[in-house]
Amino acid sequence: MDKLVYLAAQAARNTMYRQENISNNLANVSTPGFRAELMAFRSAPIMGGDGSALAFSQETTVGFDETAGVLQSTSRELDVAIQGQGWFAITTPEGDEAYTRSGAFQINAQGLLVDNNNNPIVGTNGQINVPEDHRLSIEDNGTLTAIPLQGQGGVIQLGALKLVNPDKQLLERSDDGFFRMKNGEEAQADLQVRVSSGFLETSNVNPVEAMVSMIEAQRAFDIQMKVITNAQENAQSGDQLFSLN
Repeated sequence: MDKLVYLAAQAARNTMYRQENISNNLANVSTPGFRAELMAFRSAPIMGGDGSALAFSQETTVGFDETAGVLQSTSRELDVAIQGQGWFAITTPEGDEAYTRSGAFQINAQGLLVDNNNNPIVGTNGQINVPEDHRLSIEDNGTLTAIPLQGQGGVIQLGALKLVNPDKQLLERSDDGFFRMKNGEEAQADLQVRVSSGFLETSNVNPVEAMVSMIEAQRAFDIQMKVITNAQENAQSGDQLFSLN
């Protein structure tokens, strides 16, 4: 009976973890460039004191769905979407480099090109500083050009966006939602990555599939809770029978 309760409780715990994952994906249905988190079961060995080994299944994050989202036209020059595979590089508040697919850029009060969380966008020459009274033009290869608004002064070349495309297996999602290299190093720029200005990439989360998965997980959790309840009731009935004897 103890084994039954243990297995059901373990299954319920894994189902709760799956629900958290699905909820996070659903919460980011509208987040530009979001990559759905994937879950799978793995075998988790337990070593006993006598040297024997047991194993139980555990549901855990195994990576992310690299399927590209849909490119939606915004007609806003600072909205940028990556064509196919690749990532934008940003500088986090901690000062390290991280990677994102979200290209909803803006220019802050200091003239820096930043994302919607005010994290500076990394260029091939470092942070990107746009001169005052200039608008920013972004070519498909990431080249950045500052063009004067009033037609006075010359065009200024600001380098290019740092666009990277490391192997998926080398990246991992951090708690802040950004991706980083597993080895802690910075990814090399990839000159083959192309972007589209005036577009944003949608999240690749399918809301219908996510809702169905959420319902399935809830039903599975309810069944596991019922198994635990039935096991407890059976144990109590058994205790009553023994007390009669």
